[in-house]
Order: sequence, then C-alpha cells, then structure tokens
Amino acid sequence: MKIAAIVPAAGRGVRMNHSLSKQYLPLGGKPIIARTLLALENFTLIDEILVAVRKEEEEYCHREIIEKFNITKVRKLIEGGKRRQDSVYNALEVVGKGCNLVVIHDSVRPFITEDILIEAIAQANIHKASVVAVPVTDTVKEAKYHGFIERTLPRENLWAVQTPQVFDYELILEAHKRAKKENFVSTDDASLVERMRHPVKVVEGALDNIKITTPEDLIMAEAMLRELGG
Repeated sequence: MKIAAIVPAAGRGVRMNHSLSKQYLPLGGKPIIARTLLALENFTLIDEILVAVRKEEEEYCHREIIEKFNITKVRKLIEGGKRRQDSVYNALEVVGKGCNLVVIHDSVRPFITEDILIEAIAQANIHKASVVAVPVTDTVKEAKYHGFIERTLPRENLWAVQTPQVFDYELILEAHKRAKKENFVSTDDASLVERMRHPVKVVEGALDNIKITTPEDLIMAEAMLRELGG
C-alpha cells in the first residue's frame, strides 16, 4: 500500500500579527512546519510528502525547511491556491502513481503522534475515509443572526475535528473535483466526502494535537514542547 501525505502550507496566518507566515515561526528553535514535516518523515507508513506553499515562499521553504532539516520524503513543493481547499486539490493532482491512501495534515499541527496516524490509516483502509477528532466537552449552543440561542446541541454527538484526515486517493480526488465543479467550499476535506454520501469514520485524537494559529497557541505549544523535553 502506497501512502502520500499532503500538507497545505500556503496560508499567511494574519492572527499571528507577524511578518513571517505562521508555519515558519519558531517553536523551540525550529520552524513549526519543520517539526510537522519531520514527524511525517519519521512515520514509516508515509511514502511521500507534498507541500503546498505560496509561490513567493517556495524558494524559502525549500532552502530553510526541506534542505536545512534534510526532509527527504518531500517529493515536491506545490504552488498553493487562494484557499486551503485549492491547495489540497493542486497537490492531489500531482500525487505519485499507484497511491492508495492520502493523509492530509495541517502544517501547524506539529504534535501528531504515530499511534493516532496508524489508527487513522487503518480505519481509512477499511472505510475509505477517516478523520481524527476529539469529543466536545463544553456545552454547545446554536444562535442565529439575532444573537439569541436557538437550541442546545447534544454534546455526546459532537466532535471537534483535527487532522490528519485520511482518504482513499480516488475518493478524495473525486470529492475535490465535484466541489470545484459545483463551487462548493469548505475548510474541511471530510465535508467534501460527506456531501458525496460516503461515510467518514471518526478516530479519537488527542487534546495536545493542537493547531497553532494564534500567539496564545504558540505559547501553549512552547510549554508542551518543554514538558515533552523537545
């Protein structure tokens, strides 16, 4: 079985309020994206990695991330699109021949563990689609435009979705093609598969598999890294 990983990394991360794109900010002395790619590099099940980056950052990413940290599984840097969904689609179109499964993972989730990835891959191998998620612990309420609560959602049925998300290659490619054709946009790849009426298996993730998008997230990540001794 051949498995490719796609890492969309073309976002700017304006909430960080920094001149560098968020994925290139340092975490414990290494850029966040370098830590993410090194984690994927070390997973023996991953055969190749495709990274979608902004065109103007391609040279920087190649020199300061891929070469500097000797990340050998990155087969190609792909020009990212305007939206995350566009970046993933661009990468899907150049996945290596014979690919069976695709792992899609955020560039700013550096704490992914091998156990979680292995389980997500195993479930995708059975069901053709899996997402890593954690149960929602807060009470969640739905409020409409007028600002008053409409209803309280049963939290036992709610999951906060993370990445990685793993799919059969042909399935996720078809899902992206349909979405592009029908001008459907989502921030989540699984949503594109769901709208095709294909079931998606939930794999329980971890609370420390955080996505670093704000300065507060970065502070938390630094603390986590110190606790892990990294």
